[in-house]
This record gives sequence, C-alpha cells and structure tokens, in this order.
Amino acid sequence: MAELLSVNLGVPRSSPATRIGVTGIDKRPVDGPVEVRAPGPKGSGLGSGIAGDNILDGGHHGGDDQAVYAYAREDLDKWAASLGRELAGGVFGENLTTRGLDVTGALIGERWQVGPEVLLEVSAPRIPCSTFAHWMDERGWIKRFTEWGAPGAYLRVVRPGKVRAGDPVEVVERPEHDVTVGLTFRALTREPELLPRLLAAGALPESVLAKARRRVAAS
Repeated sequence: MAELLSVNLGVPRSSPATRIGVTGIDKRPVDGPVEVRAPGPKGSGLGSGIAGDNILDGGHHGGDDQAVYAYAREDLDKWAASLGRELAGGVFGENLTTRGLDVTGALIGERWQVGPEVLLEVSAPRIPCSTFAHWMDERGWIKRFTEWGAPGAYLRVVRPGKVRAGDPVEVVERPEHDVTVGLTFRALTREPELLPRLLAAGALPESVLAKARRRVAAS
C-alpha cells in the first residue's frame, strides 16, 4: 500500500520573484500529527489546508482547490538523479511526500484516504511559476519541469482530521472519466488542443473548466 513519507510545513523565505517579497515554498518535514482542514476561499480563508503551513501569497496559492499539494518520492528521486543533488521531502513545496502512489496518473476527482481520518480529493496539477524557479535555482527550470510532465497534485479536503508520516494512503474512489493529473497538466501547458477533454472532469476548478469551454467555443 502507498504511504505518506513526510508532512511538510512552509518556512517563510524572502523571494524577489513574488509580488510581496516573501514565500512559503520552503517546506520542511515535521514530527507528530498535523491537522488537515478545508481552508475556505483563496485569498480570504485560512490559506493552506495544513495547519501551521505558511502560505504568504494568498492571492495565488491556497484555498479549497489548492488546499494540499502532494508530490511523489519516486519523482523526486528521478529529479535528484537528473540534477545531481539531493532533494529532501518538501523541497518542491509539497505538503505531502508520498511513496507508492502514481500521482501523475491520478484521476481528477479521485479520492485518497490518508491515515484513519483524512479524505482528500484530487483537484488539479501544479503549474510551475517564477517563485518555484527562483527557489530551485536551476537554469531553464520552468521549461524543464513542464517538459518532464510530473507536476504533482493539488487536493481538496473532503474530510478533515490529522495525518502523520507513515500513514497509509489508499485510493478509495475513482471517477469513470480518463482525465488524469498528467493529461490536465499537458493541456494547460504544452498541448492546449487537449483542453476540450478536460470537460469530462467536473471536479476540476471552475477556472480550468472555463478555459476548456472557451477552447471548445473557439474551435
């Protein structure tokens, strides 16, 4: 069974790449159980779905559709080999570092049971930004990350509770469409011709569905 390797909370860092000059992308593993809850609307709610996590640019990050960000340890290991540097859990800004879970192949709207209490729903892929590029300090990072095609997944909080490193992660519900995190990422970045396919996934954020509808209307 898949498992949660670490739960990672953001540490405030200065960043010239952000409008407000500070970022919470630097996330570090923590010991002990951590509360997970639905944060409410982006910009006016609690920010992160993980209690104690610092989301400092609330206009662009956090909110119910981006409550929790998960990334696979397997993908971090591939990146580590490619970059020739160690990548600790949380270095991509992920709240949850998983093992044994196909995050890129996860279906939009599928649900994960994490530990005995928490239920999460896959909502969208992460799109790389200038803050991420500045943090990683690798030449051409946004292009490289986009071409690699393993973006990690944002999740909504369906049922709150507490999680901790070592908790099992089980996919308990999968919708009948074929729209994965990876497909959605490709449609939103390098392959806009795929946008109409996203309309099959009603669990996507409304902003993404609106973009897909505009593509259909223009064709």
